[in-house]
Amino acid sequence: MTALGETDKPGGWRENKRAGGILMDLPSGQIISRGLSMPHSPRWHNNQLWILESGNGGVGIVDEKTGKYTEVCRLPGFTRGFDFIGPYAFIGLSQVRESAVFSGIAIAEMPQDQRFCGVWIVDTRSGQIAGFVKFTDAVQEIFAVQVLHGIRWPEVLNEDRKRIAETYELPDDALKKVPAELRSDATSVAKPK
Repeated sequence: MTALGETDKPGGWRENKRAGGILMDLPSGQIISRGLSMPHSPRWHNNQLWILESGNGGVGIVDEKTGKYTEVCRLPGFTRGFDFIGPYAFIGLSQVRESAVFSGIAIAEMPQDQRFCGVWIVDTRSGQIAGFVKFTDAVQEIFAVQVLHGIRWPEVLNEDRKRIAETYELPDDALKKVPAELRSDATSVAKPK
């Protein structure tokens, strides 16, 4: 688990947001890593302990024996919410709210027009961004990301007009921008037999 600070007083984590976060083994109470900036979403993937260092927009790996954090990629938003499929990590990015809570962290020091909300996809083998879906209007925060394994065309069915107004659909032209080798599975569904 992660904690934003190592303290027992209410709001004490706010004193050192930039480097006061910890990663802890919950059953034993052992602290695995210190010095993290608002850490979130620890996950095991391919026998490695992955974590988001949200205050920096970081995605990285922690050596569970030494506690050393190694950044794999830095993204343009407050990283929170994390899942994997194959070699790809799906990471939620939130806009940083302009408030005292987020002052003093690296991501809040970036110009606002360079910080985004959405879901970014990172190739864990190279640390390169493989793609993203950017939310540019009403959605400003992502709290969790979950890959829906085995589902190719998920839909939200609901008669709630407000909820329908808040859903989105990617245009067919967007699929044309995806390299052919990555869209072969998706397009094979629509191919006539």
